Amino acid sequence: MTESRLEREELRGLARGLLALLHLLPKNAMSRAMGWLASRRLPRPLQRLELELFVRLAGVEVRELARPLEDFDSLQSFFTRELASGARPLSGGEEVLVSPCDGAWGSSGRVEQGTILQVKGRPYRVADLLGSERLASAFDGGEFATLYLSPRDYHRFHTPAAGRISRLVYRPGSLWPVNPIGLLGIDALFARNERIAAWLEVAGPVDGRPGGEIAMVAVGATMVGSVRLAFDALCTNRPSAVAVERELGAMGPKFARGEEWGHFEFGSTIVLLIPPGLFRLEPKPIATPVRLGQAIGRRIG
Repeated sequence: MTESRLEREELRGLARGLLALLHLLPKNAMSRAMGWLASRRLPRPLQRLELELFVRLAGVEVRELARPLEDFDSLQSFFTRELASGARPLSGGEEVLVSPCDGAWGSSGRVEQGTILQVKGRPYRVADLLGSERLASAFDGGEFATLYLSPRDYHRFHTPAAGRISRLVYRPGSLWPVNPIGLLGIDALFARNERIAAWLEVAGPVDGRPGGEIAMVAVGATMVGSVRLAFDALCTNRPSAVAVERELGAMGPKFARGEEWGHFEFGSTIVLLIPPGLFRLEPKPIATPVRLGQAIGRRIG
């Protein structure tokens, strides 16, 4: 066996061992504990040291912060930081679909026979992601995009287009890691992890063509304390949680393009589902960095 092949086999063995260990560990309870720890306030000198160490290790760009580093009273408050005004300008006009977050481009493409890709060769069902065959059917023949947030990224997520939040769906679940070990080792990972989906009702163009609803799915992961919304008390990773499906209709809040609708209390994944005939995505190579407000698609027609 060649040295490179031996190294690959050793890495696969290590990944299998880590997955076996994760099967045994209480991932949700661990993640709640991590969220609690990250929210603890330290004495000011220690707090500053902790934040400076995180900034260096994660590679955070401090020039983008809305307030000085010493103003943050916990690691959690820094995770969920705001950006300085103008740090993320929106590309183009209303015809442009923009990235809802900072992160890296993942799997994307067409929704084919009700399935999308977790990674190459590992499909999963949209109905399992959303928890509903009825809701999933609207996206058949449409497109999807997956965006991964890392610890260094800005952790708030925003709307990719202007519209009204018409529906909220919460699906309790596990909290598997959203990294190569989890993506390659856990089938239907995003449909198994805790997640909140919001439907953004996008108006049609002025010429009378119909609009549609984009599903924006915020997926939790190991050590993500919770996913929180900017406009609703719904929150992930609570003990004894039950599924929620809430129709907001005309009473749902309206959002401008690029307006914040929630945040991760660490970092994870956004999956966008776009119905046919609304927007056409502009796919990027896997792992390409993307930033909030960057063009990722364009209105059809």
